[in-house]
Amino acid sequence: RGGLVCPDEKEIADVPPWHPLGCEMCSQEALQAQRSQLVRLLVSGSLEGFESILDWLLSWEVLSWEDYESLSLPGQPLSRLARCLLDTVWKKGAWGCEKLVAALQEAQANSQSPEPRGDWDPHSLHPARDLQSHRPAIVRRLYSHVEAVLDLVQELGFVSKYECDDIRLPIFTSSQRARRLLDLATVKANGLATFLLRHILELPVPLSLPLEAAECCQYISKLRSTVSAQSRFLSTYDGVENLCLEDVYTENLLELRTQASMAGALWESSATLGLEELFSTRGHLNEDADTVLVVGEAGSGKSTLLQRLHLLWATGQDFQEFLFVFPFSCRQLQCVTKQLSVRTLLFEHCCWPDGGQQDIFQFLLDHPDRVLLTFDGFDEFRFRFTDGERHCSPTEPTSVPTLLFNLLQGSLLKGARKVLTSRPDAVSAFLRKYVRVEYHLRGFSEEAIELYLRKCHPQPGLADHLLHLLQATSALHGLCHLPVFSWMVSRCHQELLLRGGGFPRTTTDMYLLILQHFLLRTSPPDAAAHVLGPGLLQGRLSTLLRLGQLALWGLGMCCYVFSAQHLQAAQVDPDDISLGFLVRAQSVVPGSRPALEFLHITFQCFFGAFYLALSPDVPVASLRHLFNCHRSGSSPLARLLPTLCVQASRCEESSVVALLQKAEPHNLQITAAFLAGLLSQEHRDLLAECQASKKALLRRQACVRWCLARSLRRHFQSIPPVVPGEAKSMHAMPGFIWLIRSLYEMQEERLAREAVRGLDVGHLKLTFCSVGPAECAALAFVLRHLQRAVALQLDHNSVGDMGVEQLLPCLGVCKALYLRDNNISDRGLGKLTEHALHCEQLQKLALFNNKLTDGCAHSLAKLLACKQNFLALRLGNNHITAVGAQVLAQGLRSNASLQFLGFWGNKAGDEGAQALAEALDDHRSLKWLSLVGNNIGCVGAQALALMLEKNVALEELCLEENHLLDEGVCFLAEGLKRNSSLKVLKLSNNGITYLGAEALLQALQRNDTILEVWLRGNTFSPEEIEKLSHRDTRLLL
Repeated sequence: RGGLVCPDEKEIADVPPWHPLGCEMCSQEALQAQRSQLVRLLVSGSLEGFESILDWLLSWEVLSWEDYESLSLPGQPLSRLARCLLDTVWKKGAWGCEKLVAALQEAQANSQSPEPRGDWDPHSLHPARDLQSHRPAIVRRLYSHVEAVLDLVQELGFVSKYECDDIRLPIFTSSQRARRLLDLATVKANGLATFLLRHILELPVPLSLPLEAAECCQYISKLRSTVSAQSRFLSTYDGVENLCLEDVYTENLLELRTQASMAGALWESSATLGLEELFSTRGHLNEDADTVLVVGEAGSGKSTLLQRLHLLWATGQDFQEFLFVFPFSCRQLQCVTKQLSVRTLLFEHCCWPDGGQQDIFQFLLDHPDRVLLTFDGFDEFRFRFTDGERHCSPTEPTSVPTLLFNLLQGSLLKGARKVLTSRPDAVSAFLRKYVRVEYHLRGFSEEAIELYLRKCHPQPGLADHLLHLLQATSALHGLCHLPVFSWMVSRCHQELLLRGGGFPRTTTDMYLLILQHFLLRTSPPDAAAHVLGPGLLQGRLSTLLRLGQLALWGLGMCCYVFSAQHLQAAQVDPDDISLGFLVRAQSVVPGSRPALEFLHITFQCFFGAFYLALSPDVPVASLRHLFNCHRSGSSPLARLLPTLCVQASRCEESSVVALLQKAEPHNLQITAAFLAGLLSQEHRDLLAECQASKKALLRRQACVRWCLARSLRRHFQSIPPVVPGEAKSMHAMPGFIWLIRSLYEMQEERLAREAVRGLDVGHLKLTFCSVGPAECAALAFVLRHLQRAVALQLDHNSVGDMGVEQLLPCLGVCKALYLRDNNISDRGLGKLTEHALHCEQLQKLALFNNKLTDGCAHSLAKLLACKQNFLALRLGNNHITAVGAQVLAQGLRSNASLQFLGFWGNKAGDEGAQALAEALDDHRSLKWLSLVGNNIGCVGAQALALMLEKNVALEELCLEENHLLDEGVCFLAEGLKRNSSLKVLKLSNNGITYLGAEALLQALQRNDTILEVWLRGNTFSPEEIEKLSHRDTRLLL
């Protein structure tokens, strides 16, 4: 316990002799072959486990004292030390490799008895040597007594106070202090080693590991009970009832962040994982970091995901590798003003031990790999991440920001896992340096929406009615991609089903719908209505404005938890609270009075926007600060909206302006979109009845409308001039998406048309911009008014099938559409291709790294057969087999325009390659074909070779990462002898030997057209590479 843990293999103690980590590891070659696996094993546990391996190797004299010192340098990354250890052991030969396996087994079993072996001689003439040979047992024996032993050796004069203080530095665990004392005894010649050799026998033998102490077991039980009570129920936001999390929890799309590479290369697409795989070994960005980052948009389910994790641990269902789980909320932590230490954070602000606090805390420090800390909502933490102030003492108090930042960096509790959730905008590149792995929470799939509604409404027929409504209302269905909107649909099912039409389309529509639901719940029974009318709204207007004032103040002060004093200052009374939008917050300050918080950050932004739209205390001119913050460069939105957007008066800034200037940019963006929606034409009558001055409302509308249109146009005009010979392009930032969202919330065609009138770009790039179905609807609403065709690039977003459906209205102005890595399935592609058949300007589709299967092949074949101006189709890294390739080949036969076909990373095999090759025999337009990584062998190569003999258009053929071998290459070489068009042939990583290269050289003698033949990663010796390079420089080796 506290030793090494291998996530991929069985325990080393159970390794059979034939396992690669068994006897075969005794050879140097086997160790090198298993090097990466061993590195993962050595770094998967804590530093304590690694140092215990060094103890065994040192005691067996596998490591010299110089070796040990080089492997014990403080501050070095564990991965680097692991690699240095493997290099050192490899130099020792087969015997050293054998001893390494034995040390791994001992460290995993952690079974060394603290009793010394029979050859222990307390009167040895070589005490330092004996301390080294018995080192593992001595470390275990000293573990519980190291402080007392240090006091004794200092009192007897064996060590100085300076040496004692150096050993006692708070960054060292008890085991590390014991080792440092033994290291000191090795180099001191004053009798310290002799004294320790004799005194250790007098130390009491620990009866059990600290983990087995009654106090520790009781604390773990109490912690599980506390976490279970906090996570078992999911608030329904309105505070009326609690739902059991187990009953309604639905899996979200959790994707592992991967490193992007070139479009034509083979690389793994973003993996969709389950919650139980959160701590898997895949996708590590920094092996030495401890923090797992989960990012997602507001309302995507980050808090619920953590709540599910806590419940699974507390009930013993999963994550049992951790003995301790400590959950924290960042919005709660920032309310703590006093300084905290790690100890006070864990015990006073999470779960207090009933006894044995010092022993329990020491165990936490000694075994950090058994500890998990979760921090929810980093975007709601007002302090920006920095690593400028280091704090390494777990017992010394410091400020909350410094404490949190040092925990995330690993300066505190190094080796303990930390899970951090945040909206993407709040995560800086600076913070990502300390992230071990990053996940993106993409929201609900269509199947998850259905499953969630059926869980919430098990009554016969009710969920079916709701699902039918969603499928008939595309915009509403797209909104439900975020779980918060699915919840709203579930809560407001009566209002939705009783409507005859006019279903919600925008985010503002949905929040007005939930507002209606809450107002009706607290209204008299005879006031029931199914549409939010002026009367219902005006009756509680004073309450809504008070809530709005509180919300806006909180946004400006980065305050999301409100005390009784805050409520009193905003004049919020119990009747206002009873409406249901303010719910009780879990207190993080011991003994403090319960505070309140808005049920979700988006509701706080909505009420802030409501106050800005209707309060008579808000000057119209102040609204410009919502869209144009005067802090230079404070946010992408501020940079997008120029100062000249609205000519402001020089009047003294009001308190509203001051709040808007201090608010977090991402909250400001959400509030701006809500304000645009509230001031739209559709909701004008609703707000007009509540506004004493109709003129003031119109002025607000005019201000927002003009600000949006002019700011967007100015942004378009700021695009740099086009480079000669290239299409003019624009790479938009996330702030640009929120401008488009705000335009969409207003739902004014004329305004959208006016906004894009000046856009003159050939390529609009929106990669990594968190574009989901709702953003797709907004983009389509605005971009369909473009005057010229544009290439729209939406790679690495969350478009999905629902987003594809939202994009269809603007497909007519797209000449190219790039949807790489967007979780699109056959269903979404079917809708896309059906619509694309009628879009004359669309000529290119890029759909690689999605979830496409053979089911999409008929749609694509029809597209190729019917669109004779289609130029490029890229389908790499999907799940299309030979069956799909054969169907696609049928469409290819009828096409005379396609120039680029990307099929890498699929499963075409020989049969698929044969079908495509036959379709391309007499194809006159295709210039580039990629079949990288398709499990193609010599049969497929023979078909491609026959195609090369007949084809007169193909210029580049990519066949890397297949199984062509020499036989397949010989077929291709024969084809090259009769080909006159191919310029580049890529054959890297195909198991080709000198024999295959010789066949290619003979073909090149008769082919002057080909310029490059890629042969990297094949089976050539250094001498053969040099020889081949001299024979023909076109071979790239």
